[in-house]
Amino acid sequence: MASNRHTKLPSARRGEIWTAYLGDPQQRHWVLVVSVDQRNLSDNAETVLIVPFASRIVEIPTTLVFQPGETSLPGPSCLRGHFITTLSKRRLIERQPRSLSQTRMRQVCAMIRRSFDPDAPM
Repeated sequence: MASNRHTKLPSARRGEIWTAYLGDPQQRHWVLVVSVDQRNLSDNAETVLIVPFASRIVEIPTTLVFQPGETSLPGPSCLRGHFITTLSKRRLIERQPRSLSQTRMRQVCAMIRRSFDPDAPM
C-alpha cells in the first residue's frame, strides 16, 4: 500500500482566505489561515491554524466584521476568535483572491487573544 506521506500538501500562507472542508459531514466553508508561515510551509506540519468565517454576524469582543470588498466573499461576514482550530492541510480546497492586510491580521490576533485572556486589551 502506497503512503500518502509524500503527497504534496497545499501551501497556505498566514492571512490567506481559503475554501476548506469543515465538519462531519464535510461542507465547504471559507476560512482564514492564522498560523505562522514557518508552520504553514513546512513539509513536516500536516495542519494549519484557521478561523472560519461566519455569515451570521454577532458583534462581541471575540468577533471582527468584514465587508465583501475586503474579503472577496459574497456578503458581510465575521471571524469569531473563539472558533480557532487546527485543520489538516488536506482539507484546504482553494485559495481565494484576497488576503487580509497586516493591520487586519493584528486585529485578528488581538481578537483571538481576547477569547482566552480576560485581561487582553479591547
